[in-house]
Amino acid sequence: MMFHVYIMASRRNGTLYTGYTDDLGRRVSEHQSRERGFTGRYGCTMLVWHEAHETREGTWRRERQIKEWRRVWKLQLIEADNPEWRDLALEFLG
Repeated sequence: MMFHVYIMASRRNGTLYTGYTDDLGRRVSEHQSRERGFTGRYGCTMLVWHEAHETREGTWRRERQIKEWRRVWKLQLIEADNPEWRDLALEFLG
């Protein structure tokens, strides 16, 4: 089983949400359905960055690290892997 740290965005350079999960496709789908909570309130429906890990603990630690980062560092992380800010959800939702 793989675990994922991910960043959702409302739009390019918009509101960001960082999370982790053991089922990225399911979790992205939940965010896109605009459930209650932060992502629904702020329209964070685009998967713009993700990173796979082998352990839940390692994933949780990475999520905590990224959540503590300044916004500019998160933007640089996204830009390094996804400069066009494509919605990467299609990789997981088919």
